[in-house]
Amino acid sequence: MADLFADQVSDPAASSMDHRPLADRLRPQTLSEYVGQRHLLADDKPLGGLAARRQIHSMLLWGPPGTGKTTLAKLLAAEAGCEWISLSAVLSGVKEIRAAVALAEQHLAQNRRTVLFVDEVHRFNKSQQDAFLPHVEAGTVTFIGATTENPSFEVNAALLSRARVYVLKSLDEDALMQVISRGLHLLDKSMSQPVCQQLIALADGDARRLLNILEIAAQLAEQEILPNTLAAASGEQLRRFDKGGDIFYEQISALHKSVRGSAPDAALYWFCRMLDGGADPRYVGRRLLRMASEDIGNADPRALQLTESALATFERLGSPEGELALAQAVLYMASVPKSDAAYAAFKEAMAFVRQTPSYDVPMHLRNAPTNLMQQMGYGQGYRHAHNEALADVGAYAAGENYFPDELQPTTFYHPAAAGLESKIRDRLAALAAADKDAGQT
Repeated sequence: MADLFADQVSDPAASSMDHRPLADRLRPQTLSEYVGQRHLLADDKPLGGLAARRQIHSMLLWGPPGTGKTTLAKLLAAEAGCEWISLSAVLSGVKEIRAAVALAEQHLAQNRRTVLFVDEVHRFNKSQQDAFLPHVEAGTVTFIGATTENPSFEVNAALLSRARVYVLKSLDEDALMQVISRGLHLLDKSMSQPVCQQLIALADGDARRLLNILEIAAQLAEQEILPNTLAAASGEQLRRFDKGGDIFYEQISALHKSVRGSAPDAALYWFCRMLDGGADPRYVGRRLLRMASEDIGNADPRALQLTESALATFERLGSPEGELALAQAVLYMASVPKSDAAYAAFKEAMAFVRQTPSYDVPMHLRNAPTNLMQQMGYGQGYRHAHNEALADVGAYAAGENYFPDELQPTTFYHPAAAGLESKIRDRLAALAAADKDAGQT
């Protein structure tokens, strides 16, 4: 459950003279009107107990848009009897921070505590965030920040260590139904259950978006808000999808794990969710290329080829026609055998290289395009594999060493028993046996 902008109005006609947006008119005035976030506000939960004792501490409220972060901060400040100063990280800088602190110092001189609220705190740079620290430590202000981004990445460690993080959740269907009910009461309009469900789907967990659509629909409707009225009010509504934010990476992760887990239907679902939310299909296509190498690899090399062709098809056709080719690639990759052996081998080899000296290339592996290089011994002793073909494995110089002289041959690649890679594994095992027979250990 999440924030419900609730304030029952007994006379809808009187409220028609109020020109504030519906979301603002329905904003709770006390915590008792704030419905939702029970995981935080129930009596036995952190913020519920805090409010009951009329106490407050520095905190970060992290959650999607429309979940009531600002409202909750304001109500907690009011319950604790604190003065309220609000800044927007989009519009404010160090100058505004200093002015806010100066005002808080005046409040403190009068024995009044101050809550300094910063909306979208993740948009402040490090120096701006650092400007809060001495005043939070001194108790001049109680800092509350609101953010839609993961504080671990967007808030500097010093500030993060001085504020507790609380995670707000999106509104569920029951909560949104209550928001609709209160909005309809204030607007003196009606709406059938199916249309309510349609509005809930459009809101996508965001109370502010829901109320904005509802307000426009009410302006277009006579008494009952009908499906076509709601469609006209919503226009081209995009799902909640923050490009470059947490939701973006969460859905990419879900798509990747569905492909890896050989769940084509789930993979297609997340792919469509991302497209529906406004993700760039080119970016998704590039991530699919990564998956083709990381999670399928040599078990089915066609996955990489198909995905590359799908991305080229999208570039040629554009959206929405080209999206079908990407969907085909998603389904193919989720359905074929999996192997991360190439990915694991690459990581292991890179780690090995970084931990060992930069040994010279052995003389027998060097090219000798000039007479001088030939005289210096370049290429001497090299065994050409095609000249030593073995009956069972084909062209292979059994026992030859291709590592630097200072290193023992090391195995990074361990092919899986999946798809084509199972045949690769069998061949490498045969080569290893040939090496053993030739005296290679």
